[in-house]
Amino acid sequence: MSKILVVEDDLSIQALLHDFIEEAGHSVVLAADGVEALAKYSEQPFDLILLDLMLPKIDGYGVCEVIRQKSDVPIIMLTALDGEQNQIKGLDLQADDYITKPFSMPVLLRKIAAVLRRAAKLDETPQTIFYKTLTLDLGAYKVYSKQGSIDLTPREFEILRELILHQGRILTRQNLLQMLWKYAFLGDERIVDTHIKNLRKKLGEADYIETIRGVGYRIDKED
Repeated sequence: MSKILVVEDDLSIQALLHDFIEEAGHSVVLAADGVEALAKYSEQPFDLILLDLMLPKIDGYGVCEVIRQKSDVPIIMLTALDGEQNQIKGLDLQADDYITKPFSMPVLLRKIAAVLRRAAKLDETPQTIFYKTLTLDLGAYKVYSKQGSIDLTPREFEILRELILHQGRILTRQNLLQMLWKYAFLGDERIVDTHIKNLRKKLGEADYIETIRGVGYRIDKED
């Protein structure tokens, strides 16, 4: 049974969410404003947070930002604000999904199940991965080679991690943007090329990245 924190100031919607989510087999804790949400969050662990954005005292963006400083707990944002910039702001704060009101309760329950499945898979991912002369500490975002520690930016580390986790598979720019930026990227896709170029320079002799011209990038499977 998953424990879900539902943060919603509209008491009728709050009651509806409570009943449907509990009926689906989850345990539910309720909060009606941002301050109460952070207090409840600090009291006990949760498997997922369903977070309304238009909240009294501290809005949902503020709540998400505070929680993200401490935890990667899955967060699904609920809001009547359906503008693109509002969605991008939420996703930039590393929300896992964004649902606009009015919403279908069966669809919401399926999204909750999908986010919980993704989180469970991430928990199964090893905290250290190895590839030839490279060691990646996934929790600390650190990379080591025979020459010692390699200083990468978070985005460079994430690109290297995804290439190694998908050994033998070609990852296109769009693949990497979707994996790491988590939303439809509106800028120049070649920002990926810039990160790859800088990553290769820092890896030096440990540069195992192969360019597949006109397609993308790959780190091949170890022999």
